[in-house]
Amino acid sequence: MKLKHILLAAIMLCSLAGACSNSGGTPQATATGTAPAGTSRIRLYSVAQKGYIMSDKVIKSDAEWRKLLTPEQYQVTREKGTEQAYTGATWNNHEKGIYRCICCGNDLFSSDAKFESGTGWPSFREPAAPENVTLRPNNSLFVKRTEVVCSRCEAHLGHVFDDGPKPTGLRYCMNSAAMQFVKTP
Repeated sequence: MKLKHILLAAIMLCSLAGACSNSGGTPQATATGTAPAGTSRIRLYSVAQKGYIMSDKVIKSDAEWRKLLTPEQYQVTREKGTEQAYTGATWNNHEKGIYRCICCGNDLFSSDAKFESGTGWPSFREPAAPENVTLRPNNSLFVKRTEVVCSRCEAHLGHVFDDGPKPTGLRYCMNSAAMQFVKTP
């Protein structure tokens, strides 16, 4: 078996057991829910505005996130969890639209970049814009992976792998619980 198939099997087993959580710290919040004073603004791509915008980082306390999110959304986005394969609201969605961060509304992926990976999670060739997501090394589960987080609020979204279709060769394997789908005409 190739390493990517072994990895996929391990992730699927882990998700079925509900054990794919890697608790991580969340930055301390300010009362306003935006970045602390002195923190620079970030550049993001807005699909609605068809161009780049400047935005403050969104930082909230754990208590604030718990009030805004369902238990599953909180576990996935704030505790780096993984939903069970083939159970998320958007893994089998074929409608035209944009996938936004469930925590802050940042535009993450377009349905035009979505493809059937056979993994049970929504998969994309590329993000709406490279600036909208941040990639981080992740060595949990004894495997080197690359975590994908929202650039605006640092919500855990999933992981990116190098076994996707052309032209990028990438597979952004995301959690439905981390995203909200918005239809476009």
